[in-house]
Amino acid sequence: MKGQKAWYRSKTVWGGIIAVAAAVAGAFGVDIGADAQTQLAEYATAIAGAVGGVVAVIGRVVAQDEISKG
Repeated sequence: MKGQKAWYRSKTVWGGIIAVAAAVAGAFGVDIGADAQTQLAEYATAIAGAVGGVVAVIGRVVAQDEISKG
């Protein structure tokens, strides 16, 4: 594998979460099709990435230490 990324930026993780949620929903009579699950995983990944970016910016703004070149 190349590099690393946060868990919330992984389509595989979100796909798994949504698949479990769809299975639970199915047990209660709610049908979430495969296409809808794929779309939900893509939305969740995009939203999580945006939230991660906002948190990073806020973290930098409230940080008390300066960033150095090395």
